[in-house]
Amino acid sequence: MPAYAWPMRIALVAPPMLPVPPRAYAGTERVIEVLARELHRRGHAVTLFASGDSDVECELVPTVERALWERSDGVDMLDPYIQVTETKVWREAERFDVIHSHLEGWGFAFARHCPTPVVTTMHGRLDLPGVSDLLTEFSDIPLIAISNNQRRWFPDVNWVATIHHGLPLEAIAHSDRPGSYLALVGRISHEKGVAEAVELARRTGLKLRVAAKMRLPDEKQLYRDVLEPAIKEGIAEYLGEVGQAERDALYAGALATLMLGAWPEPFGLVAIESLAAGTPVIARKAGALPEIVEHGVDGFLVDDLGEAAFALERVRDLDRHRIRQRVLTRFSPERMVEAHERAYRRVIEEAHARRTPRQPARTAPLVISGEAAAGGMFARPSRSGIDQQVRGETVAAARPLGAADRRDAGIRIGNGDGVAARTFDRHGLPAGGLDDVPLRSGEVRGSGDARASRLGLRTDPPLARPAPSGLDGGIDAAVPSPFSVEADAVQDRDDCRGVRP
Repeated sequence: MPAYAWPMRIALVAPPMLPVPPRAYAGTERVIEVLARELHRRGHAVTLFASGDSDVECELVPTVERALWERSDGVDMLDPYIQVTETKVWREAERFDVIHSHLEGWGFAFARHCPTPVVTTMHGRLDLPGVSDLLTEFSDIPLIAISNNQRRWFPDVNWVATIHHGLPLEAIAHSDRPGSYLALVGRISHEKGVAEAVELARRTGLKLRVAAKMRLPDEKQLYRDVLEPAIKEGIAEYLGEVGQAERDALYAGALATLMLGAWPEPFGLVAIESLAAGTPVIARKAGALPEIVEHGVDGFLVDDLGEAAFALERVRDLDRHRIRQRVLTRFSPERMVEAHERAYRRVIEEAHARRTPRQPARTAPLVISGEAAAGGMFARPSRSGIDQQVRGETVAAARPLGAADRRDAGIRIGNGDGVAARTFDRHGLPAGGLDDVPLRSGEVRGSGDARASRLGLRTDPPLARPAPSGLDGGIDAAVPSPFSVEADAVQDRDDCRGVRP
């Protein structure tokens, strides 16, 4: 396996609608916050592109001043703000080894054309109108699914991983003793099974406590039609949109958490939170819930309200301590982040493998002038190194080499006589073979009076100003003869020291 750059330079791109982390109930932004924190803790250079009111430990690049759904004036048109987000990421794309987008379909065109590898996590349902056409058109871009159920309709798109969410669940309040009421957490919506939960409470005589957000007109109408009458009957209680501490206490005190909607959940954070509190989940056998809830162990999977009522007769027999311990292992942040690290490595490797010498230039060509043997400089790239010498004339590469090409092709490492020893790219991936002249990894040698235009190496003594962002700027000065550049680590070609032999 190639020697990947470590730590990685990772950009996380969040939608601009809510801050990271969210102030109340939200799924995507909570997962992004955990991912950013854990990647940062592991030593990666993490940059989050999100709303300016986000609060994270890593570098934050604001995409909007304040999260759109936190503004008092309200925002209906999201597309302009998504375009602003993409533009800000594109402007800084060359800083990163990999970009992890959470913009879903909004970011597909960006993912295809960005010069830095982009992987996109799909957080929503994929069977909605238009999504099929979108995935078919962009079947080449790397995607991460959040459950096997979510991805099953599109087996032929470029899935690089299925990664279940992970949360820091250890701190959730828990109880080993069954509670006395039923809990429902999420949104007041038909797909979340509000009507089914109310009906089950009526049938069993158990009180239903609901902690859910209610923003859209149809959600408010469902409250008036279904939940409000149940509250007046005394069989339901509406707590509103609660914070984490209140939500955790609600889970811990419940007999069971209900997830009875027929809507197929792409994942189901509510389920793993409830299980972390030791509280079993009674869920409809839909979406990703069978991947979270093991029937008869973590709760029960049911087909209708009759089975849900039957499950409530048995739910007290389940081992709540075991339920908690299982979920802490299966859905930990560490497991989630390790899986993302593997996915990032795969995306970088596949992007590297796709690059060929025929890739068109995007910026000005690299020019070598003076009498030199092209050691460590570009002449004509090949799998075995540099096979064209430069003597007393100004030449361009066999094809124009732009910023993206320099990043793709990397730095040709030679022995000063036009024979290349090895090629490395900016990620530390070997891009060519060894010739018959042995050199230490990371050593670059050249001879003659060569002009290294835009090569981007830092040298000591300095030959010229260092590149501010790697291979896009760089050295534009004569290289003394003889001269060698030795890297501290092959993995970071932007940080080299020059030494005279």
